[in-house]
Amino acid sequence: MTLPNPELQPEFYRDVPLKRVLAWGVDMIVTLALTLVGLVLTLFISAFFFPVLFATVSIGYRTVMLARYGATLGMMLTALKWRHVDGRAPDAMMALGYSAMHAGMWTVFPLQIASMVMILISPYRQGLHDFMLGTTMLHRVAPE
Repeated sequence: MTLPNPELQPEFYRDVPLKRVLAWGVDMIVTLALTLVGLVLTLFISAFFFPVLFATVSIGYRTVMLARYGATLGMMLTALKWRHVDGRAPDAMMALGYSAMHAGMWTVFPLQIASMVMILISPYRQGLHDFMLGTTMLHRVAPE
């Protein structure tokens, strides 16, 4: 299986940047909620290293969801799926790499800006981490 060609079937990639932003927002809320649960479960001791807890929860959440379903909850709600550019579903190690790169790019903000620009201008709507891993996001079912 191969991915749809963005020149021949642009409907699979149309609105992907907007959907990625919406999915990111949903995933941020889920990650924050899970982090707050962890904060309560540790009797607020983890408040001393809250950023580390947040990053760990974020990487864990994304890795599990991407490895198991090929999409996070936000991606599912916006009808996106994550695939290799050759069309196959990525494995758990690829999901871990993707999640770690995603978290890392938020710590080096110029990389995140570069990723956002790439999503807007690349034909497959790939961010920097997508490009490096050979993955992309596309509509689960192309709109008519």
